[in-house]
Amino acid sequence: MGAKNNGSFDLLSVFLTGIPGWEAQHSWLSIPFFIMYIVAIVGNSLIMAAVQADPALHEPMYLFLSMLAVTEVGVSVSTLPTVMGILWFDAHQVDFDGCLSQMFFIHTFSCMESGVLLAMSYDRFVAIYNPLRYSAILTFPRIICMGLGITLKSVTLMAPLPILLRQLPYCHTNVLSHSYCLHSDLIQLPCAETKLNSILGLAIVLATFGLDSLLIVVSYVLILYTVLGIASGEGRWKALNTCVSHICAVLVYYVPMIGVSVMHRAAKHASPLVHTLMSSIYLFVPPVLNPIIYSIKTKPIRLGIATLFSCKQELL
Repeated sequence: MGAKNNGSFDLLSVFLTGIPGWEAQHSWLSIPFFIMYIVAIVGNSLIMAAVQADPALHEPMYLFLSMLAVTEVGVSVSTLPTVMGILWFDAHQVDFDGCLSQMFFIHTFSCMESGVLLAMSYDRFVAIYNPLRYSAILTFPRIICMGLGITLKSVTLMAPLPILLRQLPYCHTNVLSHSYCLHSDLIQLPCAETKLNSILGLAIVLATFGLDSLLIVVSYVLILYTVLGIASGEGRWKALNTCVSHICAVLVYYVPMIGVSVMHRAAKHASPLVHTLMSSIYLFVPPVLNPIIYSIKTKPIRLGIATLFSCKQELL
C-alpha cells in the first residue's frame, strides 16, 4: 500500500477506504449507490438534452441550469470509478497519479458548481430587478463568457494542488478515509511539511466557496429588497416563486458542505462512519436531487424532457 519515496512515484499507490463497519454489506450497498449514479447522470443529461433541443429553453435561466447539470455529471463521473470499484470488486488500491487526477476533477467540478450557482443567483436578480432589460443584459455571448470564466477560474485554482502534492515525499502507509481522493485526505499522507498545501487549500476554499456563498446571500438580500418594493401581493409571490428551485439547489449544495466542515472541526473524534456518510451526502445528494427539483418545480423543463421522449417514440 505504501512506498518509500525514492524519487519515483511509479510504485506509489493509495488505499481507499469503503464504508467503515459495513465492509461485509458492500455488495448490497452497491445497489443504492448505483441507482444514485444512474439518477444523477441520466437526470442531468436529460436536462442538458432538453435545453439543447428546445429553442424555447434557450433563455439565460435554462442555459445556466444546463451548466449546473454539466458540473453535476462531472462530479458523479469523477467519483464513480473508485466508489463502484470498491463496492463491486473490492478494488481499494489506486495508482497515486490516478488519485491526484480524481482529486483534481472532483474539486474542479465542485468549484464550477459553486460558481454556476452564483451566476444563477445573478440571473434571478437581473430577472426581478430589471425584467425589461433581462434579455439585453444576459445575452448568449455573455452567458458563454460567464461559463468559460467559471471553468477557467476553477481549473486555474485547482491545478496547483496535485502539482504541489506530486513534489512531496511519502513514507507512511497511504490509507485514505474515503472511497475517493480528496485534498483534505491527501495532505495527511506526506512525511514532509504540508503547511503551504494547507494554506493554499484554505485560500482556494475562501476565494471560491466562501466568496460565492457570500455573494449569493447578497444577491438574495437585493432580490428580497426588490420584491418588497413590488406593489401587488400576487406580483411579489410570482417573483419569489421563480427563485424557489434555485434556493433549493443552493441549500442542497451548501448545507452538506457546511455540515462536512463542522464535522471535521467540531467532531474529529466522531465515528469514521459518520464522516464518511457526511462526505457522501455532500458529493452524491446534489447531483441526484437537483434534476428532480427542477423537473418538479420548472414546467418548461418538464415539457422539454417530455418532448424528448415523444420525439423518440415518433422516430420508433
